[in-house]
Amino acid sequence: MNTIIERITEAIKDILIGLIKSSLDNMFTSVNEQVGTIAGQVGQTPQGWNAGIFNLIQNISQTVIVPIAGLIITFVLCYELITMVTQKNNFHEFETYNIFLWIFKAYVAIYLVTNTFNITMAVFDVGQHVVNNAAGVISGNTAVDATEAISRIVDALEDMELGDLFLLSMETMLISVTMHILSIIITVILFGRMIEIYLYTSIAPIPFATMTNK
Repeated sequence: MNTIIERITEAIKDILIGLIKSSLDNMFTSVNEQVGTIAGQVGQTPQGWNAGIFNLIQNISQTVIVPIAGLIITFVLCYELITMVTQKNNFHEFETYNIFLWIFKAYVAIYLVTNTFNITMAVFDVGQHVVNNAAGVISGNTAVDATEAISRIVDALEDMELGDLFLLSMETMLISVTMHILSIIITVILFGRMIEIYLYTSIAPIPFATMTNK
């Protein structure tokens, strides 16, 4: 009778150890895959992520937002001119330097607004270059080789009692499920990040239109 119970116990222990080992394998594999996915996604520029959406955002920015920014520039430049005139006692204390400074501000403001999209895309291109150079290092140095660690864990599991193995199997399964949930959350965050970038890029001419004003 005792022999039968021992064999049943050993069989259950083998099943639980197999579940724990499988959960650990899946967990470490998921970590390695997510690190590689994050490195690849973060290194993509807006035009590389989705060309269709990028072209739509570019058209909206150039045909809708840039004209609005032009109106803002007009208001800002008129305000600057009025302020400059009133501060100099209605031209009684006016210096020629001021009018050239105003013209220079107008040129800079118009140049920034008309080239906002190119400027913002250049920033992302620089960021992509840095991330792509770091992606290989990150993926290589952070990859977890769990084969040896899992082998040592399995050896230690052989000496554990049935109740402890059951609790540990539940914990590892819970962690494995949590890792899958985290991978979904990471994917959503990556998509949300790129959508946020598209939104910021589309309305970038508006803050650029006020940069030359104090």
